Amino acid sequence: MSQARPGPLAGARPSPNIWHHTETYELENRAFDPDGLVWTTMRGVRDWQGAAVLDLGCGTGFHLPYFSRTAAHVVGVEPHPELVALARRRTRRLEHVEVHQGLAQRLPLPTDSVDVVHARWAYFFGPGCEPGLAELERVVRPGGVAFVIDNDPTRGTFGPWFREGFPDHHSPATVADFWAAQGFDRSPVMTRWAFDSFDDLASVVRIELPGHVAHRVIAEHRRSSPVPEVAYAVDVWWRRY
Repeated sequence: MSQARPGPLAGARPSPNIWHHTETYELENRAFDPDGLVWTTMRGVRDWQGAAVLDLGCGTGFHLPYFSRTAAHVVGVEPHPELVALARRRTRRLEHVEVHQGLAQRLPLPTDSVDVVHARWAYFFGPGCEPGLAELERVVRPGGVAFVIDNDPTRGTFGPWFREGFPDHHSPATVADFWAAQGFDRSPVMTRWAFDSFDDLASVVRIELPGHVAHRVIAEHRRSSPVPEVAYAVDVWWRRY
Protein backbone atom coordinates (compact mmCIF):
# COMPACT_ATOMS: atom_id res chain seq x y z
CA MET A 1 0.00 0.00 0.00
CA SER A 2 1.43 3.38 -0.96
CA GLN A 3 1.76 5.99 1.75
CA ALA A 4 0.09 9.38 1.46
CA ARG A 5 2.49 12.14 0.52
CA PRO A 6 3.12 14.66 3.28
CA GLY A 7 1.17 17.89 2.94
CA PRO A 8 1.79 21.48 3.99
CA LEU A 9 2.32 22.23 7.64
CA ALA A 10 -0.79 22.69 9.73
CA GLY A 11 -1.58 26.37 10.02
CA ALA A 12 -0.27 27.25 6.55
CA ARG A 13 -2.38 29.66 4.55
CA PRO A 14 -3.29 27.81 1.34
CA SER A 15 -2.00 29.29 -1.90
CA PRO A 16 -4.47 28.92 -4.80
CA ASN A 17 -1.78 29.40 -7.45
CA ILE A 18 1.72 28.08 -6.72
CA TRP A 19 0.56 25.08 -4.68
CA HIS A 20 -1.58 23.76 -7.53
CA HIS A 21 -0.02 25.30 -10.65
CA THR A 22 3.68 25.34 -9.87
CA GLU A 23 5.00 25.42 -13.44
CA THR A 24 2.65 28.22 -14.45
CA TYR A 25 3.65 30.20 -11.39
CA GLU A 26 7.27 29.89 -12.49
CA LEU A 27 6.20 31.46 -15.77
CA GLU A 28 4.57 34.28 -13.82
CA ASN A 29 7.70 34.87 -11.77
CA ARG A 30 9.79 35.16 -14.92
CA ALA A 31 7.33 37.62 -16.47
CA PHE A 32 6.98 39.90 -13.46
CA ASP A 33 8.95 43.15 -13.20
CA PRO A 34 11.41 42.66 -16.08
CA ASP A 35 12.85 46.11 -15.38
CA GLY A 36 13.76 45.27 -11.79
CA LEU A 37 11.81 48.17 -10.30
CA VAL A 38 10.85 46.26 -7.15
CA TRP A 39 14.48 45.36 -6.50
CA THR A 40 15.53 48.97 -7.03
CA THR A 41 12.88 50.17 -4.60
CA MET A 42 13.99 47.68 -1.97
CA ARG A 43 17.66 48.61 -2.35
CA GLY A 44 16.74 52.24 -1.89
CA VAL A 45 15.57 51.34 1.61
CA ARG A 46 18.10 48.65 2.62
CA ASP A 47 20.61 46.79 0.49
CA TRP A 48 21.35 43.15 1.34
CA GLN A 49 25.01 43.03 0.35
CA GLY A 50 26.80 41.07 3.06
CA ALA A 51 23.53 40.61 4.98
CA ALA A 52 21.55 37.66 6.31
CA VAL A 53 18.40 37.41 4.19
CA LEU A 54 15.16 35.54 4.90
CA ASP A 55 12.87 34.83 1.93
CA LEU A 56 9.61 34.06 3.68
CA GLY A 57 7.19 31.93 1.69
CA CYS A 58 9.96 31.24 -0.80
CA GLY A 59 7.95 28.75 -2.86
CA THR A 60 10.19 27.03 -5.40
CA GLY A 61 13.09 29.27 -4.37
CA PHE A 62 12.81 31.49 -7.45
CA HIS A 63 14.34 34.52 -5.71
CA LEU A 64 16.95 32.74 -3.60
CA PRO A 65 19.73 32.70 -6.23
CA TYR A 66 19.22 36.42 -6.82
CA PHE A 67 19.72 37.25 -3.15
CA SER A 68 22.68 34.87 -2.96
CA ARG A 69 24.70 36.93 -5.43
CA THR A 70 25.53 39.53 -2.79
CA ALA A 71 24.10 38.38 0.57
CA ALA A 72 26.29 36.64 3.11
CA HIS A 73 23.64 34.06 3.98
CA VAL A 74 20.18 33.33 2.58
CA VAL A 75 17.40 31.29 4.18
CA GLY A 76 14.19 30.29 2.47
CA VAL A 77 11.18 29.23 4.55
CA GLU A 78 8.18 27.54 2.93
CA PRO A 79 5.32 25.43 4.38
CA HIS A 80 4.67 23.19 1.37
CA PRO A 81 7.00 20.14 1.27
CA GLU A 82 7.00 19.75 -2.51
CA LEU A 83 7.95 23.38 -2.99
CA VAL A 84 10.64 23.02 -0.32
CA ALA A 85 12.10 20.13 -2.33
CA LEU A 86 12.10 22.22 -5.51
CA ALA A 87 13.74 25.16 -3.73
CA ARG A 88 16.45 22.91 -2.33
CA ARG A 89 17.10 21.43 -5.75
CA ARG A 90 17.31 24.91 -7.27
CA THR A 91 19.89 26.07 -4.71
CA ARG A 92 21.83 22.85 -4.12
CA ARG A 93 25.07 24.31 -5.52
CA LEU A 94 24.81 27.56 -3.51
CA GLU A 95 26.75 26.96 -0.31
CA HIS A 96 25.39 29.94 1.61
CA VAL A 97 21.71 29.19 0.89
CA GLU A 98 19.49 26.92 2.97
CA VAL A 99 15.79 26.08 2.77
CA HIS A 100 13.55 25.03 5.67
CA GLN A 101 9.99 23.84 5.87
CA GLY A 102 8.27 26.23 8.25
CA LEU A 103 5.54 28.77 8.91
CA ALA A 104 5.60 32.56 9.08
CA GLN A 105 4.02 32.35 12.53
CA ARG A 106 6.58 29.80 13.79
CA LEU A 107 9.86 30.54 12.08
CA PRO A 108 12.59 27.90 12.41
CA LEU A 109 15.22 30.60 13.02
CA PRO A 110 17.10 31.97 16.03
CA THR A 111 16.25 35.30 17.58
CA ASP A 112 18.05 38.32 16.08
CA SER A 113 19.42 36.31 13.15
CA VAL A 114 18.11 38.18 10.07
CA ASP A 115 18.96 41.54 8.49
CA VAL A 116 16.53 41.60 5.54
CA VAL A 117 13.16 39.84 5.15
CA HIS A 118 11.53 39.44 1.75
CA ALA A 119 7.89 38.26 1.58
CA ARG A 120 6.31 38.48 -1.85
CA TRP A 121 2.63 37.52 -2.10
CA ALA A 122 3.11 35.13 0.80
CA TYR A 123 0.91 35.10 3.94
CA PHE A 124 1.14 38.85 4.63
CA PHE A 125 -2.06 40.19 3.08
CA GLY A 126 -3.08 42.64 5.82
CA PRO A 127 -5.31 41.98 8.84
CA GLY A 128 -4.87 38.42 10.11
CA CYS A 129 -1.10 38.17 9.71
CA GLU A 130 -0.26 39.48 13.18
CA PRO A 131 1.31 36.17 14.39
CA GLY A 132 3.79 36.31 11.50
CA LEU A 133 4.61 39.91 12.22
CA ALA A 134 5.30 39.00 15.85
CA GLU A 135 7.82 36.43 14.60
CA LEU A 136 9.53 39.08 12.52
CA GLU A 137 9.90 41.14 15.68
CA ARG A 138 11.78 38.19 17.14
CA VAL A 139 14.08 37.18 14.28
CA VAL A 140 15.00 40.56 12.70
CA ARG A 141 18.05 42.22 14.23
CA PRO A 142 17.97 45.86 15.30
CA GLY A 143 18.57 47.90 12.14
CA GLY A 144 17.10 45.20 9.91
CA VAL A 145 14.26 45.71 7.44
CA ALA A 146 11.25 43.61 6.45
CA PHE A 147 9.75 43.98 2.97
CA VAL A 148 6.24 42.80 2.10
CA ILE A 149 5.31 42.98 -1.59
CA ASP A 150 1.61 42.84 -2.39
CA ASN A 151 -0.86 43.86 -5.07
CA ASP A 152 -2.08 47.43 -5.34
CA PRO A 153 -5.65 46.89 -6.57
CA THR A 154 -6.25 50.59 -7.20
CA ARG A 155 -3.92 51.08 -10.19
CA GLY A 156 -2.63 49.55 -13.39
CA THR A 157 -4.34 46.94 -15.54
CA PHE A 158 -4.19 44.03 -13.13
CA GLY A 159 -5.56 46.06 -10.19
CA PRO A 160 -9.14 46.34 -11.52
CA TRP A 161 -9.00 42.69 -12.59
CA PHE A 162 -8.06 41.73 -9.05
CA ARG A 163 -10.86 43.83 -7.51
CA GLU A 164 -13.40 42.20 -9.81
CA GLY A 165 -12.12 38.72 -9.10
CA PHE A 166 -11.94 39.15 -5.32
CA PRO A 167 -14.61 41.65 -4.25
CA ASP A 168 -14.50 40.38 -0.65
CA HIS A 169 -10.79 41.06 -0.25
CA HIS A 170 -9.83 43.72 2.31
CA SER A 171 -10.38 47.20 0.90
CA PRO A 172 -7.22 49.13 -0.07
CA ALA A 173 -7.94 51.63 2.72
CA THR A 174 -8.22 48.83 5.30
CA VAL A 175 -4.93 47.33 4.15
CA ALA A 176 -3.16 50.69 4.19
CA ASP A 177 -4.43 51.48 7.69
CA PHE A 178 -3.33 48.06 8.91
CA TRP A 179 0.24 48.41 7.67
CA ALA A 180 0.54 51.95 8.97
CA ALA A 181 -0.58 50.76 12.41
CA GLN A 182 2.10 48.05 12.26
CA GLY A 183 4.81 50.64 11.61
CA PHE A 184 5.27 49.96 7.89
CA ASP A 185 5.88 52.56 5.19
CA ARG A 186 4.57 52.25 1.63
CA SER A 187 6.57 52.55 -1.58
CA PRO A 188 4.23 52.21 -4.59
CA VAL A 189 5.73 50.66 -7.72
CA MET A 190 4.20 50.53 -11.20
CA THR A 191 5.77 47.62 -12.99
CA ARG A 192 4.51 45.07 -15.52
CA TRP A 193 4.07 41.50 -16.58
CA ALA A 194 5.92 40.87 -19.87
CA PHE A 195 5.25 37.48 -21.48
CA ASP A 196 6.60 35.85 -24.62
CA SER A 197 3.08 35.10 -25.89
CA PHE A 198 -0.58 35.79 -25.19
CA ASP A 199 -1.02 32.10 -24.40
CA ASP A 200 1.49 32.45 -21.58
CA LEU A 201 -0.26 35.55 -20.27
CA ALA A 202 -3.63 33.78 -20.43
CA SER A 203 -2.34 30.73 -18.54
CA VAL A 204 -1.15 32.95 -15.69
CA VAL A 205 -4.36 34.98 -15.56
CA ARG A 206 -6.30 31.71 -15.22
CA ILE A 207 -4.42 30.72 -12.06
CA GLU A 208 -4.73 34.20 -10.54
CA LEU A 209 -8.41 35.01 -11.13
CA PRO A 210 -11.73 33.14 -10.90
CA GLY A 211 -12.69 31.45 -14.15
CA HIS A 212 -15.46 33.79 -15.33
CA VAL A 213 -13.34 36.89 -14.67
CA ALA A 214 -10.24 35.35 -16.24
CA HIS A 215 -12.15 34.42 -19.40
CA ARG A 216 -13.51 37.94 -19.86
CA VAL A 217 -10.32 39.91 -19.18
CA ILE A 218 -8.20 37.60 -21.35
CA ALA A 219 -10.55 38.17 -24.30
CA GLU A 220 -10.68 41.93 -23.76
CA HIS A 221 -6.92 42.29 -23.32
CA ARG A 222 -6.19 40.20 -26.40
CA ARG A 223 -8.38 42.54 -28.46
CA SER A 224 -7.02 45.77 -26.98
CA SER A 225 -3.28 45.18 -26.64
CA PRO A 226 -0.79 44.44 -29.46
CA VAL A 227 1.72 42.89 -27.04
CA PRO A 228 1.34 40.32 -24.23
CA GLU A 229 2.04 42.77 -21.42
CA VAL A 230 0.04 44.01 -18.43
CA ALA A 231 0.60 47.12 -16.32
CA TYR A 232 0.99 45.76 -12.80
CA ALA A 233 0.95 47.96 -9.69
CA VAL A 234 2.37 46.72 -6.39
CA ASP A 235 3.00 48.13 -2.96
CA VAL A 236 6.33 47.54 -1.29
CA TRP A 237 5.53 47.76 2.42
CA TRP A 238 8.62 48.02 4.59
CA ARG A 239 9.59 48.48 8.19
CA ARG A 240 12.88 49.18 9.87
CA TYR A 241 13.42 47.40 13.21
